[in-house]
Amino acid sequence: MLFQYVGVEENIFANHKSELIYELEDKPPVQEAFFAAFQHLLAIFVAIITPPLIIAGALQLDLETTSFLISMALLASGVSTFVQCYKFGPVGCGLLCIQGTSFSFISPIIAAGLAGGLPAVFGAVIAGSTVEMVVSRILKYTQKIITPLVSGIVVTLIGLSLIKVGVISCAGGFGAKADGTFGSMENLGLAALVIVLILLFNRSQNKYLRMSSIVIGLLVGFVVSYFMGRVDFGQIQSYGGLNIPVPFQYGISFDPSAIIGLGLVYLITAIEAYGDITANSLISGQTIEGEQFQKRASGGILADGFNSLLAGCLNSFPNSIFAQNNGMIQLTGVASRYVGFFIAGILVLLGLFPAVGKIFSLIPDPVLGGATLLMFGTVAAAGIKIIATQKMNRKAVLVMAISFAFGLSVEMVPDVLQQCPPIISSIFSSGITTGGVAAILANIFIQIKE
Repeated sequence: MLFQYVGVEENIFANHKSELIYELEDKPPVQEAFFAAFQHLLAIFVAIITPPLIIAGALQLDLETTSFLISMALLASGVSTFVQCYKFGPVGCGLLCIQGTSFSFISPIIAAGLAGGLPAVFGAVIAGSTVEMVVSRILKYTQKIITPLVSGIVVTLIGLSLIKVGVISCAGGFGAKADGTFGSMENLGLAALVIVLILLFNRSQNKYLRMSSIVIGLLVGFVVSYFMGRVDFGQIQSYGGLNIPVPFQYGISFDPSAIIGLGLVYLITAIEAYGDITANSLISGQTIEGEQFQKRASGGILADGFNSLLAGCLNSFPNSIFAQNNGMIQLTGVASRYVGFFIAGILVLLGLFPAVGKIFSLIPDPVLGGATLLMFGTVAAAGIKIIATQKMNRKAVLVMAISFAFGLSVEMVPDVLQQCPPIISSIFSSGITTGGVAAILANIFIQIKE
């Protein structure tokens, strides 16, 4: 991730290329391409549908709206993946890069939704995406400001703030707070069952069981919940029909504080996308230096922003490149971007059928919380891993101290800003925004001669 792949010797490209069964421009037979696409889907499906589930739960949206948001997330991910893999002019990286709904935006989206509803959320998604598109055009300058240390701090803050969301789901969700069952042994037991199952299967030597660990954990948790009487299929009036995308179905509004909150995360996402494209290029046997690579990276980041704008128009949430698919390319030996067309097609088809979204909308909060708690923990761990690649001098320690102190302060004690002007308390109510801004400013202005 990020810049850890830059500077690798040229002979490593040849090694990766020789390990591939199908290279970037190869066209595998349909059955092999479909099988490779299915394995990628196993790695990303839960990650795509989880953010809309969490956001809908936090905003207490009804079943119909929740299922529609899930469907649109699948459809938007399919369209975004096609744009990345196919490459339209300067838009797209032309690699087997899979896009999906990003976890990084969950906290600021929930904050925006609680303040202004879905119109404010989609307005911020669309307006904030311009930040990433601008970064794609001035990439070399932003790398001097958003260093790996800053990125690592923000990614860690994203993970830590999301853990709170995961714990609330484990305890029963926001609905359980209203009916008095929040934190019950039944809720915590269901969440614990899912966590244990995911950990057990994740330790398996069988790569398919390991890839499917989250899916298996959710499935078993769902079945157990059904027999406990916690899944009511009677809520679903119909499984038929098609979900026809209607742009701006829930309206649109532009809240400055929501746009700033999401804009900062878009800034970090752009730099993360650079790292993911670097890793994907390396694994796919492509160069990671020179003008050709810079065009590929800029095109991928531009597509990241454009696809998020498109997602907002389609009533979905920001899309970003999924890093886990880089590992899938290594496992399968298939780097052909044409496999991405199959993945995109399947995602679009799944998004068009409302039955998919409706069934997943019935997943009880504790089951979802058990799976997401581990996912969010790995986000925080990934941020720590990025920070660990940097030299821990006095400046780095001070930047970390200031960023975590400011960021976690507003997460732990939200009332600390209640006496501030509304615009200030609204913008800095998110620990990601507060800690991220603190990290950028501290990294720029703190200068220490060692």
